Amino acid sequence: MTQNRQYTYDISMFQDTFENDFTYINGFMRNTHRYADRIAVTCYERDKQWTYRELNQECNRLAHALMGNGVGKADVIMYQMYNCAEWVFIYLAPQKLGAINCPINFRLSYGEIATTIDDSKPKIFFYDAADSDTVEKALNTAAHKPKTVVMVDMYGTSKPIAGAVSYDQYVQNQPTTEPDVYRPTHIYDEVTRLYTSGTTGKPKGVPLNNINEIFSAHDVIMHFPLSPMDKTLNMTPWFHRGGLYSGGPCPTLYVGGGLVPLRHFNAATVLTLAEKYGINFLIGAPVTLSALCDEQTRNPRDLSRLKGIVTMGAPLEQAACINFQKMLTPNIFNGYGSTEAFWNTFLRPYDLPEMAGSAGRSCTDDDMAVVNVYHDRLAEPDDHVEKNNEAVGEVIVRAATKCSFNYLNRPEETKAKYYKGWLYIGDLAKWNKEEYVTIVGRKDDMFISGGENIHPAQVEAILNEHPAVSSNLVVGTPDPRWGQVVVAYIVVRSGNSVTAKELDEFCVQHPMLANYKRPRYYCFVDQLPMTATGKLLHYKARSQAAEDMKNGLFEKVGKI
Repeated sequence: MTQNRQYTYDISMFQDTFENDFTYINGFMRNTHRYADRIAVTCYERDKQWTYRELNQECNRLAHALMGNGVGKADVIMYQMYNCAEWVFIYLAPQKLGAINCPINFRLSYGEIATTIDDSKPKIFFYDAADSDTVEKALNTAAHKPKTVVMVDMYGTSKPIAGAVSYDQYVQNQPTTEPDVYRPTHIYDEVTRLYTSGTTGKPKGVPLNNINEIFSAHDVIMHFPLSPMDKTLNMTPWFHRGGLYSGGPCPTLYVGGGLVPLRHFNAATVLTLAEKYGINFLIGAPVTLSALCDEQTRNPRDLSRLKGIVTMGAPLEQAACINFQKMLTPNIFNGYGSTEAFWNTFLRPYDLPEMAGSAGRSCTDDDMAVVNVYHDRLAEPDDHVEKNNEAVGEVIVRAATKCSFNYLNRPEETKAKYYKGWLYIGDLAKWNKEEYVTIVGRKDDMFISGGENIHPAQVEAILNEHPAVSSNLVVGTPDPRWGQVVVAYIVVRSGNSVTAKELDEFCVQHPMLANYKRPRYYCFVDQLPMTATGKLLHYKARSQAAEDMKNGLFEKVGKI
């Protein structure tokens, strides 16, 4: 007689280990002993470096200070900082206690900072000494008052604002040993809280958990690819998703690489650092790469150890791409994504230069589609526009491991953006049969002139082809006859000159720009409204354009 024996798969130990030990901070901690003597962070301005052992000791000092200040699980540690070593300490230390690190934009006004403080209610607030005046106004304005305010002054020349302490005072005499906290964080616990760049208005809080943190790191490690032997320099502020996660502290310190913080972008400084430290990956917006090309032409550096440059924040146009490949490195990448879900499509060197202008295809673990747009509802995820590179729809993405599917304190906006496991980003795009996606603008940026839809990104891309144009921004402004009329703000490339008439002639002759899409007014400016990662802020330009038109700052070309 045979006896039936039923096999039972006991998942309990795996589940317990995975959910409690598969955390970002544990990934970092592995490097503190396997790569203990490897350089983790290099501060070139102070001529100082930290090995992984030393970095961990600094983080422990801060963790003990926070713990002594009453910080525990789920408390928010907010910091308004420029890229620096202390930024890294503040990113890592709260995770040792199960607290939430929350970096915010150093370009915010005091009212915006106050609103963010009231939204997240941080227990501790760190700020950079350079922004003392703005921060003091913000703290006085905010209804919520952080328990402790700490000033970070990497130059040692400033005094804290009233009621604050300096960073050195805060961590003084704290032990470098590990804080005695067992399993401080769970895989589903919020680890990092970012705020969107606010391309359509008020920034929204985006909670990110350990799974989001780890798989965002894995995404970069896989797509660059990034190794423990690599050194990275992200030219954008780390408070953005593309700054922290695309070759910033998150993936670099998770894999065991070397990180070189850049406080402010300067093309000469970046190229000098790339040569001096043997930087392997640079990360920045296309506009910063253009500046690098200009500097490399004037004063060439040895970039032989550069493995690649990753761009983000704006489309990678073909003419610019060819120049980047010629002057900097053949290995140019372009990532497209959002604060909510990191990057979701990736354009690789083997796609270039032929597919420049597109955002590439979906990342390895992500799903992406372009769906129809309806005024009264979200399209179903399978309601695709035709893959003919002509039909325009909304980009939607499903990034299960990099997105938390939630906005802080915004249930209505969460409902409006997330549907059936997909994020409806709000970007308009077209795609081809190989599923290369080309962004044509934001739903909010599109405007109607004479009954025709105008997508600013298309017009901007064409204007950027003119050799005298460094960058530009296109919006619609009210017109009594056409409803709205196309206007363009132009930044002229250094050493060049161009007139509104010449730009109009260029547009008239261009084979890819319909007549009704041509700008009818031009305004020449020194800079454009942008986010810190190089995204154009059309909503700000729209409000400004009406005022500039009234004040006669635009030059009219041809007939409307």
